[in-house]
Amino acid sequence: MSKQLVLVATGSIERQILTLRGQRVILGPHLAALYGVETRALNQSVKRNVERFPPDFAFQLTPDEAAWLVSQSVIPHKKFFGGALPYAFTEQGIAMLSSVLRSERAIQVNVAIMRTFVHLRNLLAADNALSKKLDKLERKYKSHDKQILGLVEDQQAPDFRPGRRNRAPTSTRQIATALKPWLNSTNRH
Repeated sequence: MSKQLVLVATGSIERQILTLRGQRVILGPHLAALYGVETRALNQSVKRNVERFPPDFAFQLTPDEAAWLVSQSVIPHKKFFGGALPYAFTEQGIAMLSSVLRSERAIQVNVAIMRTFVHLRNLLAADNALSKKLDKLERKYKSHDKQILGLVEDQQAPDFRPGRRNRAPTSTRQIATALKPWLNSTNRH
C-alpha cells in the first residue's frame, strides 16, 4: 500500500471553524468532506463510540442552532444536514475522531486541523496582547485629554480679581503659553 500525501489548505479549515455554545467547533458534514467520507459514516462512527465523545468533545446541534446557521449563511439550507441534526466537534473531539476513523487520510487531515487550531490560538493571543496595549494607550490619552480640557477651561474662565480685566485667552499663543508648563511635565513621562 503506497502512502499518498493529503494536502488540505489551512484557509479552508479556518473557514469551517465556528463558535457555538462558546466553543470553537467544526460541523460533522464539513469534517466528513475533509476526511473524504460520507457524513452518515462519520455519524455512525461517533454513535458506535459514544463514550469517546463527551459533551465537551462533541455535541449535536439543536433545531434552533441549525436554523441560526442557515440564517447566517453558514450552510445553504437545512437539507445540507441530510435530515438529521449534525454534530459539532471541538478540537478535542476532532483529535478523538482520528482514533475512531483510523484511515491514513483521517490522520493527515487531523494533523492539518490541529495545526490550524494552534495557529488560531496564536493569532488570538497576539490579538489580545495588542488589544491590551491599545486599551492602556487609550486610558493614558483619555487622562491627558481630560487634563488638557481642564487647563483650557481654567484659562477660558474669567479671572475675577478686582482691578484686572476679566478676559479669557483667545489667541493660540495665549492658550499655548497657558499649556506650556503642563506639556513640559507630560513629556518627561
